Amino acid sequence: MRGFLASSIGVATAAVLALPLALPTPALAAVSPDAAAAPVTPAGSTQSLPLAPVGPAASDRGPGVPGMSASPRLPETRGLAARDVKTFSLVGVVWDDVTTQLHGRVQVRTRSTATAAWSDWQDVETHNGEHAADPDAVERGSGRVRGATAPLWVGESDGVEVRVQAEPGAGTGTRAAGAARLPSGLRIELVDPGRSAPGTAPDAKNRRPVGDDKGEVVVPGMTMEMAESSAANVPHAPLGANEITALDKADSTADAVFASDGDLSEAAAPYIGPRPRIVTRKGWGADESLREPGFVYTNTVKAAFVHHSASGNNYDCKDAPAVLRSLYRYHVVSSGWRDIGYNFAVDKCGTVYEGRAGGVSKPVMGAHTMGFNTDSMGIAVIGTFTSANPPKAALDAVARLTAWKLGLFGADPRAKTTLKSGGGNRFPKGQSVRLNVISGHRDGFATECPGKRLYDQLPPTRTSAAKLQGRP
Repeated sequence: MRGFLASSIGVATAAVLALPLALPTPALAAVSPDAAAAPVTPAGSTQSLPLAPVGPAASDRGPGVPGMSASPRLPETRGLAARDVKTFSLVGVVWDDVTTQLHGRVQVRTRSTATAAWSDWQDVETHNGEHAADPDAVERGSGRVRGATAPLWVGESDGVEVRVQAEPGAGTGTRAAGAARLPSGLRIELVDPGRSAPGTAPDAKNRRPVGDDKGEVVVPGMTMEMAESSAANVPHAPLGANEITALDKADSTADAVFASDGDLSEAAAPYIGPRPRIVTRKGWGADESLREPGFVYTNTVKAAFVHHSASGNNYDCKDAPAVLRSLYRYHVVSSGWRDIGYNFAVDKCGTVYEGRAGGVSKPVMGAHTMGFNTDSMGIAVIGTFTSANPPKAALDAVARLTAWKLGLFGADPRAKTTLKSGGGNRFPKGQSVRLNVISGHRDGFATECPGKRLYDQLPPTRTSAAKLQGRP
């Protein structure tokens, strides 16, 4: 099922022009003090460097197939020799065809700006295509979407070396014996998240064309795109807020009833959990000019899929907003998505962040679980939890977030629900699938995500979320 698009300019302009009417209380009617500063364009950049043939296979090319090895004994290898580059903090590899899989090994090593020391070789997770829009979604058919590895957070660096080797016997999309090929158009993406309060504009590669009021200031300190994104969270927070405050259970229910504009009653929604504190997109420094305008919604939220970002655990909590800005930029600029794929993110200290734009309480269509983005939401715990245990603070935050958001749509975290597959490697398109209301990514798609250690914690998370909702 396709989502429906809310107009960009219509949402932002209507919200701004009707602000005093939309916000009936003095506390909410005012524009947030967070928006009072002079507007700035978020910084950040993406360096995209082609990977060249390396090793013995570089001179052994098949006719008519540039860059491919003809030898069954020499897997194709591409890479980038160690070099100085502009500062970056996150890496990933992309290629031309989103339907092609990379069967092989991707490794990088980087040089820290703090110590000038080179890291050891680090593996980059190659299986990332399942974190995506559904096969028939408009977003996937835009012509901009590319194949991509998972991103890897490496911290502030100014040097990089890359090597990518095809798995012996692997082909481009099918395991054709002896082909040993890599996807075409391989590039290393080096992402600089910029600062949280930047003052320089991004380079031309990373901004959308100006010409339809893009960048116009509609309220102090905010561009049209920023106002559009922020207005989607009114009346939960004032326009321009950096965070949506936590509420207890009673106030969360009252807030939900008020925000529903008469569509919800307290009697009809007795199991809404306490709303957690949520850092807004403005709060973590999202460059709203990167994403596509407008929002895409699905019908409801029947399930929450839990993910890990697979970007590594080598970050401090103070760096989480920068990690999130990097993930956002990698999803949009490097991978070609309309926005960050996840609806929410949670860091290792338990802070909850707004993900894809459109309003934290609304059924925003994400691109997180291929085949099951309709009527669901995606939560990414920032880190890799294949062998590392997820922090208790992060697990508690997932329980609080699901208790609140699922409660808005009447879903019991301990229950099961039925979703219709949009197509994937585990369930064919059109099949009705019975899933846990709080599921792991691997429940809907054959993948390691969210990592065994995080997946094993989902049963107690369901119980905790139900208790927070006040269910017997």
